[in-house]
Amino acid sequence: MSSIKANTKPKILYSCYYARSREGEHFIPEHVFSYQISGEMIAADGKKSYHSKPGDFRISKRNHLAKFVKIPPEGGEFKVISLFLDQEILREIYQEYQFKIEKKPQEAAIISLNPHPLYQSFMTSLLSYLEVEQENNEVLFNLKIKEAVHLLLKVNPELKDILFDFNEPGKIDLEAFMNRNFHFNVHLNRFAYLTGRSLATFKRDFQKVFQETPRHWLLDKRLQEAYYLIKEKGKAPSEVYINVGFEDLSHFSFSFKKKFGVVPSSLSNSKF
Repeated sequence: MSSIKANTKPKILYSCYYARSREGEHFIPEHVFSYQISGEMIAADGKKSYHSKPGDFRISKRNHLAKFVKIPPEGGEFKVISLFLDQEILREIYQEYQFKIEKKPQEAAIISLNPHPLYQSFMTSLLSYLEVEQENNEVLFNLKIKEAVHLLLKVNPELKDILFDFNEPGKIDLEAFMNRNFHFNVHLNRFAYLTGRSLATFKRDFQKVFQETPRHWLLDKRLQEAYYLIKEKGKAPSEVYINVGFEDLSHFSFSFKKKFGVVPSSLSNSKF
């Protein structure tokens, strides 16, 4: 069960989760500045895991794939404030101040920020706005987003190389990318975008590389990985289906039985 308060077009979210959750898209479309109030969050981008605890601040970088597990404390709630630093606002700030970008941003999907009194006071003041339902708060929230960006640049000036990097993904090796990221549950247009292609070009190139459609390849690849994890690694189907990119257990079980002739639970209980 969760409770989320936000403006209609999410720019600032105050999220409360009463149970362990893996909800959410695996693609990060905008930079996100977050403050962990209570509970813990574990994120993984396929290369590294990130662990956020109460009092932690972090930046989740746009155009990255990552899985998030939100864990409430025993008998309590998982609470986090997240500000989406959209490109329009960032471009406005960049054009006004003309920051000089000095180097290519690091590849990490999540950047942990050291606690700072300015961050703490900002989030505390913001919480009072978010705990009360408000109407027509778009202008106010835009101002708060801009304030957050300036605070980030004051405390961590090196973040300018990340926040003002407006480059879009370039064309990359499709085969290597898909074999590395098939287990992320995102739409095909996200995969296309991250490999520097239009959806039509992505599908055409995919057919040339793998000799089958993206949807069929993804389904087969995820099921093969699930089979390996259940039979060889002893993983539970309820854990595996999310890890390999399925949205729900029933669809996973149906697809698994259709391909392998057995339900995943019977495979996990087998002795051979």
